[in-house]
Amino acid sequence: MRRRHPLPKIWLMTDPRIDDLSAAIRRLPRGSGIIFRDYELAHTERRALFNVVRRLAKARRHMLLLADKPCVARQWGADGAHSRSLHRSQGIRTVAVHNAREAAAAKRLGADLIFVSPVFATQSHPGGHSIGAVGVGRIVGNMRGRTIALGGMTAKRAELLLSLKLYGWAAIDAFRI
Repeated sequence: MRRRHPLPKIWLMTDPRIDDLSAAIRRLPRGSGIIFRDYELAHTERRALFNVVRRLAKARRHMLLLADKPCVARQWGADGAHSRSLHRSQGIRTVAVHNAREAAAAKRLGADLIFVSPVFATQSHPGGHSIGAVGVGRIVGNMRGRTIALGGMTAKRAELLLSLKLYGWAAIDAFRI
């Protein structure tokens, strides 16, 4: 895993609801980021799909993180790991947070990016609670760390959140066909 700068400001979270993952990756601006999840696949299938995504990501100069343990991300050739908790590792380390306490802990542990979620209602978690712009503002507060808005995000919604000084945004559906 190698560290590349700057870190992407736009991210695609892979999801089984994306019918054409290759097309979704092509929709990303060059130099964006991809977090490969696809947990529901058997290990062999997941690894094979990851390898396809890795080739596409490399061709478009995207950063590719694996949602798994850092040691697995390193073995698979990802640029880093995205997980629910931070581990000491080489490569990029990102984490999803849902409240100010989790965000403070992620910053203290040295997360490279903190994904604040869910900002808006999302098809990933139908009927789930979203935190909205005010909630994001509370979580981000005075953090100088790099925070990414996730959950129901689109480019237009990201523009609406500019005053919160977020580093960027991530989505699933915004890049689907």
